[in-house]
Amino acid sequence: MTKKKPDEFQGYELDDHVCFAIYKANHAFNRFYKPVMKELGITYPQYITLLALFKKDHQRVSELGECLFLESNTLTPLLKRLEEMGYISRTRSQEDERQVIVSLSETGRGLSDGIIDIQQCAFSHLDTPAETIRQLVEQLNEVQAHMIKAKEKVSG
Repeated sequence: MTKKKPDEFQGYELDDHVCFAIYKANHAFNRFYKPVMKELGITYPQYITLLALFKKDHQRVSELGECLFLESNTLTPLLKRLEEMGYISRTRSQEDERQVIVSLSETGRGLSDGIIDIQQCAFSHLDTPAETIRQLVEQLNEVQAHMIKAKEKVSG
């Protein structure tokens, strides 16, 4: 760990910490999304899983887990539930039977309009220009990348 100068330390004020600001924003999004997603009968983790499959269908479970930053012990029951709901199917890869491929079903593909409605609803309530949102997403992705690198350095 590097030695900190007193003026660089954030102190004990929670609202001065970027991690807490991200944490609060995440909770606010989840509370906002919950009733909106209830209309589609899905949860936030199911929503982001469907988004990932809309972007790229027929993904390996491991690939989907990497994309969503979810461990298999979290992802497997989530996928099982989506399959029970009729939104996805899971099949063994013909090239490598150890790999499971996740694909949208016709019913799952039919959710695309509802998913877009959720996105538009959230965006309209942010009351922020699209360019500002794009910049914020870019900055948060940079923060995430820096934290991944920092974890590798700290973990050895």
